[in-house]
Amino acid sequence: MIRFIRQHPDEKFSGIHISRAWLDEVVTRYGWLTGSIDFVFCDDQFLLGMNQSFLDHNDLTDIITFDNHEVSGYISGEIYISLDRVFENAIELAIDFEYELNRVVVHGVLHLIGYSDKTEDEKMAMRHEEDLCLSLLYTSH
Repeated sequence: MIRFIRQHPDEKFSGIHISRAWLDEVVTRYGWLTGSIDFVFCDDQFLLGMNQSFLDHNDLTDIITFDNHEVSGYISGEIYISLDRVFENAIELAIDFEYELNRVVVHGVLHLIGYSDKTEDEKMAMRHEEDLCLSLLYTSH
């Protein structure tokens, strides 16, 4: 089950739509089944607090992913996304907000699947997988 939870009060983000079918397709393509995945959309301050409390980092980030899977073959977790960061990243990269949001969403799913982005090589591999997943969304839905 995929759930979307809004903790961000800003009205400019009220029209957000993310395809659950696409996310299920991504999970299945990597050989997993969808367990319980909660996407929590929040602001910079909320995510900064989590970053400080849980990861001992004192900087802004666009996403934090917690893997909670307990059943073999199923991915489950909590994915916290700062809509403020996604919005700023989209402006900085001169791309559509919705496209950047979908990239960050699938980035979290890829973390649950097992991808990491700690090293430069891992970051390149993650970006490649993000692009593949986004192509599923933008060519088939």
